[in-house]
Amino acid sequence: MPTLTLHDIDLERLQQLADQLTRHFPAQLIVGLVGTLGAGKTTLTQTLAGAMGVDPEDVTSPTFTLLCSYDANLAAGPIRLHHLDAYRLSDEDEFLELGVEELFESKDTWVLIEWADRVESVLPPETLWIHIDVAPSSADTPLRVITLTTQNTELERPLDALADALSRD
Repeated sequence: MPTLTLHDIDLERLQQLADQLTRHFPAQLIVGLVGTLGAGKTTLTQTLAGAMGVDPEDVTSPTFTLLCSYDANLAAGPIRLHHLDAYRLSDEDEFLELGVEELFESKDTWVLIEWADRVESVLPPETLWIHIDVAPSSADTPLRVITLTTQNTELERPLDALADALSRD
């Protein structure tokens, strides 16, 4: 299973991660974001959106709206960015009622799901999982450990390219 773990992620490195994700990953992607409350799921989403040409201030956690969508751009061209939040959902059926299966099949679409572990059983096996953990730190701003993992072997090459690019930044 392709996996990449990144240590000591601050806001600057988070921006580098977002920039490289938008350069190396395909135009159709499902991302499951996992982390405790305050770990940085929404911040990562805002940073990714900014790297795609969306004003990060327009991106808020869709805890109550459940789904927000944006016109965005990757290095490969325009896409539709969907941002979902499964925190308030009572079960997977409620998540599916949002029409997510149609979003998962849409070309030129990234689907970012906060609290994705709550609906893991209905997410496609090719989901890119991003786990965000707050690392113990004496810094003013806590550092993060971010682990990207997937069962999708087609993402092995983009993960390798991401690792290479971040090692040079």
